[in-house]
Amino acid sequence: MKEGTKKIISAVCYFSLFFAPFLFPIVVYFVVDDSEVMEHAKKSFLSHLFPIVAVPLGIIIIFETQYHLAAIIISGLIFGTLTLIVTIWNIVKGIKVILS
Repeated sequence: MKEGTKKIISAVCYFSLFFAPFLFPIVVYFVVDDSEVMEHAKKSFLSHLFPIVAVPLGIIIIFETQYHLAAIIISGLIFGTLTLIVTIWNIVKGIKVILS
């Protein structure tokens, strides 16, 4: 596989957060036979999982506090901040892969 192609596929794994967050990195991981691309696919897939793990935790907090307004606001802030961090991280990693 050409170096340019590897960079593009690796970067798209990170950018897939916007169009196919789980599907694309998994397909790339199992289809591509290059260890560097597989590593990027694995990292991007794991980073796409972080917000999904936060949602059930936020819902549990809200239900356990019986819909207390402070719990709803705090859960929303935590989930929003985590989603923003993951989004920025994926964009930065995708750009770094292209520029490297």
